[in-house]
Amino acid sequence: MEELSLRRQEILGIARSQGRVGVEELAERFSVSPQTIRKDLNDLCDRRLLTRMHGGAVIASSVENIGYEARRFIAQDEKRAIGTAAAEVIPNNTSLFVNIGTTTEEVARALLDHEGLLVITNNINVANILYRHPRIDVIVAGGPVRRSDGGIIGGAAVDFIRQFKVDYAIIGASAIDEEGALLDFDYREVRVSQAIIGNAREVILVSDRLKLERSAPVRIGDISQVDVFVTDQMVSAPLFDLCRTHGVRVVEAQPSDITAR
Repeated sequence: MEELSLRRQEILGIARSQGRVGVEELAERFSVSPQTIRKDLNDLCDRRLLTRMHGGAVIASSVENIGYEARRFIAQDEKRAIGTAAAEVIPNNTSLFVNIGTTTEEVARALLDHEGLLVITNNINVANILYRHPRIDVIVAGGPVRRSDGGIIGGAAVDFIRQFKVDYAIIGASAIDEEGALLDFDYREVRVSQAIIGNAREVILVSDRLKLERSAPVRIGDISQVDVFVTDQMVSAPLFDLCRTHGVRVVEAQPSDITAR
């Protein structure tokens, strides 16, 4: 296969730094037509360097996650809408787990209007968002802190989580397949997520539609273990059918839903 052109190398570099690239933005940046950019993206996808998504592409990997800071830029508005919709499911005066993820952090931000919450988390970023709130108590799991994202992982965190039985769990996933598998990249993080699912009375999965276009090697669990699935758009008919079969309530939250409020 021929070497990448300089433009395609630069496109790949942008994708690696930001997590995703958009056709219109790239066309403007390089002063070329959107059709030219689409050809560039198709070539990079054929080489398995990127994965196409609506309006652009994301870094392609089924064994390594996109950098945490880069993930913050992916589907920002959608994640904010998902966070707002998930927080609306949580009543005041309840207890909940919140695990690692940029989407679960958006849920935490949306919970700042709540009161009487007990939040147990293995996500330092979630703790930083919530701990100043005078009517929300925050408990942070113990264990090694992963430098890449502030996640607390490993056996000590699992043992800590298992001491609690809470009303709700807010969980994210790196990928969801059409067979209903919830997937992630780090088995140590997965063990904590499994403990969270097993010790909550109701499980709320928060995930944007792009997670259905990705893969990851480690199984967290199955959609049948979820009570509410909050996403921006249910794009998979097979997954929607599974949700109906297992009684999973699907909530679709669009960015316009929050801008209109």
